[in-house]
Amino acid sequence: MTQPARNLPQRLAEARRWFDDGLLASMERAGERPLTIAQAWVFATLDDTGTTVSELARRMGVTRQSAHQAVHGLIAAGLMEQVPDPSSARARLIRTTEEGRRAHELAQRCIAVMEGVLASRLGEQAAAALRAALETPWGDPPLVTVPPDGQKP
Repeated sequence: MTQPARNLPQRLAEARRWFDDGLLASMERAGERPLTIAQAWVFATLDDTGTTVSELARRMGVTRQSAHQAVHGLIAAGLMEQVPDPSSARARLIRTTEEGRRAHELAQRCIAVMEGVLASRLGEQAAAALRAALETPWGDPPLVTVPPDGQKP
């Protein structure tokens, strides 16, 4: 039985997984604490001055509870801290600790090396074209009407 052709969203998810898996393994090889993908994405979506758990959840595309769980694992590991939000008496901001900033800088260096590996495998022009396509604004997601079976769009 043959596999159906992979669509673009599936390919993009596979590409993200390639980076996620490589980053987490590289960080562990460098002696860092093991993290989950969700915890790594907290670092990727966090503002320099701190971000609320609700905003992190929105940016990550997960539930508030999932973001909360990832954040509290990072707090327990000493990589993040919770501080009062100066703009709201009830809100708390999540921000990196000094140790978290050090680990995040190492992760950024790992990603840069991984991008270089990808460019050597795809070719410099293909890697540059991929980056350019992903950096080009796509606009709002389209609301489409699917043609009846057997008709092409």
